[in-house]
Amino acid sequence: MTPLGELLARRIAATGPVGLDSYMADCLMHPDHGYYATRDPFGRAGDFITAPEISQMFGEMLGLCLAQAWLDQGRPAPFILAECGPGRGTLMADVLRTIRTVPGMQEAAQVHLIEASSTLRELQCAKIAPQDVVFHESISSLPEAPLFLLANEFFDALPIRQFIRQGPGWAERQVGLQGDVLVPGLAPPAPLEALQHRLKDTREEDVVEICPAAAPIAGEIATRIAAHGGVALIVDYGHWHSLGDTFQAVKDHAPCDPFAAPGEADLTAHVDFEPLAQAARAAGAQASAMTAQGVLLERLGITARAEALARKLDGAALQAHIAAHRRLTHPEEMGQVFQSLAIFPATAPLPPGFDAA
Repeated sequence: MTPLGELLARRIAATGPVGLDSYMADCLMHPDHGYYATRDPFGRAGDFITAPEISQMFGEMLGLCLAQAWLDQGRPAPFILAECGPGRGTLMADVLRTIRTVPGMQEAAQVHLIEASSTLRELQCAKIAPQDVVFHESISSLPEAPLFLLANEFFDALPIRQFIRQGPGWAERQVGLQGDVLVPGLAPPAPLEALQHRLKDTREEDVVEICPAAAPIAGEIATRIAAHGGVALIVDYGHWHSLGDTFQAVKDHAPCDPFAAPGEADLTAHVDFEPLAQAARAAGAQASAMTAQGVLLERLGITARAEALARKLDGAALQAHIAAHRRLTHPEEMGQVFQSLAIFPATAPLPPGFDAA
């Protein structure tokens, strides 16, 4: 049992089972024992590799998309260039390098990072230096200004609630105690107003997941963009209209039991893009259709960029470069599993690369 596991076991023994959302929140962000609060989980030496760590081309393509949106909206200056969950800062560093080619854009950008982990903040500062950075605990403290925002593999780490349909009711997934071992279980089924509409398209024992924080965050982003301009680019593995159990854990680049070592593994769930788009539209902004990552990157020109970079490589470096391009774009790798969504003002054109809703 990990130190966090022992804390959770004592709490559950005293007060009863906890919801999956509470369990995820403690496992990921407990101030002393949480996964993100205590380590750098990224890269080959960590537990998983994100798209910006695979190749600089990912950040370059998103940087070009931001740049075109900035031009389309009249070159607002100054503007907030923000990222939610910036990891090591690799994506932001690649975006900043890319937008230097657009006259006036980097000078107008004020970089703000939404990051709760002090460990990761240090890595981000080092990666983005000498660029000045302002850190935030949440989006709500960002300045009121045009907002050009990135959220890559951010929403998948937000805690979820998981419900199993049983008759006309829903049984919520909980984490309880069996002896001294943490185990998943179910609360008694009960009607749930928030899922009443899902009785029409689900069957007995179907699983539906809800991320309580996701829609409010998307709505906050959209409210700012609707009021001041900008664009948000959201990229994550996910789907449209939640159905099925997607809760998972990864350690050392391999799946593992999410209840075996609390605080020692990354816990995620697939993102349901539908409520994000709904929240954006309710806030007065536009939302694109969900667009596959591979399609988006190809439309933004990743193959031409890959070919240009390849001309300077040979041997193992060239083979690694080719593999990185495939991993980012091919439908059998990240190209289809990862999806994207753009949030933008009602008066602005659709950002390049995205499908219209």
